[in-house]
Amino acid sequence: MDLFRSMPVAQPLAARMRAASLDEYVGQQHLLARGKPLREALEQGALHSMIFWGPPGVGKTTLARLLADVTEAHFETISAVLSGVKEIRQAVEVARQQAAQYGRRTILFVDEVHRFNKSQQDAFLPYVEDGTLIFIGATTENPSFELNNALLSRARVYVLRSLDDQALMQLVQRALNEEKGLGKRRLSISKAGLDILLAVSDGDGRRLLNLLENAADLVEDGDEIDSDLLQSLLGDQQRRFDKGGEAFYDQISALHKSVRGSDPDATLYWFARMIDGGCDPLYIARRVVRMASEDIGNADPRALSICLSAWDVQERLGSPEGELAVAQALVYLACAPKSNAVYKAFKAALADVKQEGSYEVPLHLRNAPTKLMKTLGYGEEYRYAHDEPDAYAAGEDYFPENKPPVQYYQPVPRGLELKIRDKLDRLAILDKASPWQRRKGL
Repeated sequence: MDLFRSMPVAQPLAARMRAASLDEYVGQQHLLARGKPLREALEQGALHSMIFWGPPGVGKTTLARLLADVTEAHFETISAVLSGVKEIRQAVEVARQQAAQYGRRTILFVDEVHRFNKSQQDAFLPYVEDGTLIFIGATTENPSFELNNALLSRARVYVLRSLDDQALMQLVQRALNEEKGLGKRRLSISKAGLDILLAVSDGDGRRLLNLLENAADLVEDGDEIDSDLLQSLLGDQQRRFDKGGEAFYDQISALHKSVRGSDPDATLYWFARMIDGGCDPLYIARRVVRMASEDIGNADPRALSICLSAWDVQERLGSPEGELAVAQALVYLACAPKSNAVYKAFKAALADVKQEGSYEVPLHLRNAPTKLMKTLGYGEEYRYAHDEPDAYAAGEDYFPENKPPVQYYQPVPRGLELKIRDKLDRLAILDKASPWQRRKGL
C-alpha cells in the first residue's frame, strides 16, 4: 500500500499542454494579437480587473495564469463551486501579505464566478475598489444576467471564443510532437481521425486533448490513431448544448429568428442542433406554439392548430416520431405568411392597462341579471349586433367612457390578415356613415 501511495500521479495531457507563455497560447487572437486591447494593456503593465466570458475549454484559466506571469503578480485561485466568503477573506489576507512583504500585486482568479450569489459577489467589491487585489472572474454564462452591476462596473468584460479548427490543429500537433505531451511515443493521427477529433471537440481544447489522450492509451508507441478507434471511443457523443446556459438561449433564439425570417432550411438546422445536443423536444414544441401566435398570427390561423397538434404528437408518441411532427410544424411556420399584428396589439393594450386608471365598464355593456341592476341602467341602450344590418352595430363604442378608442390591432397586408384588414376598413366606413357616431372616433 505504501508503494502505491508513493507513486507520482501523472498529470492529464490537457494540464501538461497548458501554455507556459503568451506565444504558446492558442486562440483568442482578437484579444491577444499585437495591437489588440488586452495585449496592449499587458505590454504596458496596465493590469486591471476583468471578466473572461466564454464556453468551456477555450483557455480562460490558462490566460489568467499567463497574465500573472507576464506582470509578475502573485496568483491566487478559488472556485465558486467549492468556496465561499471564508475563502475570499483568506485570499485577501494573502494579497495583503504579498503587498507588504514583497511589494507584489495579487491576481485573484475566481473560476465559475457566476456560481457565487449576489452577497458573495459583493464581498469582492471593497478589495477591488482599494486595489488590494486584481480580480479576474471566469464564466460560461452571460455576465449581464449572472453578475452584480457593481462588480461589472469595476471589471472589463472580455469575450473568449470557441477555438477554430486551425487553433485545435495546433493543439493536436503540439501534443503529438512535444515531449511534455505525447512526443516520446512517436504517435500520429490519420486525416479521417483528425477530422473526427476536430468535429467532436466543438471548439473545446480541453475536450480535444482528453479525447486524444484516451485514444493514445489504446495504441502502441509509433502507431497511428485512426477514425475507427475514435469512433469506438465516442459512441453517440453529443455536441455542446448547455441546457440552462448561454448556448441554450443562443440556439433557441436562432431557431425563432430563422422561422421569423422565413428560412425553413436554417430552421431545420437549428432544430436538429438542439435535438442532437439533448434539448427536451417538448420545450421546443411549447416554443413553437408561441412562434405561431407571435410571428404568424391571423395571417394564417391554421399555424396555431398545426403547432398544437405537433405538441400533442410529441407528448403521445415521444421521440423520434414526435420530433418529425415538430419539424413539420416548424417548416410550416417558416413558410407561412408573417404577421406580428396580434402580438403588437396585445402588448400595446397591456401597456395602456398598466399605465392608466381602472376605468369603469360603461353601463350599456354591463350584464343585468337582476331587476335592481336593470333599474340602475345596466345594459340599457345596448345594441345587440345580430339584430343590426350585417350583424354590425355601426358607430357603437365598446371602450370605457373616459378612454378614447384606440386601434391596437392593425392587420398586415399578407395572408388572411389582408382580408381581415379589408373587412375592418369597410366597418370603419360604416361607422363614419352611422348616426351612432363614435364619441371621439378612431
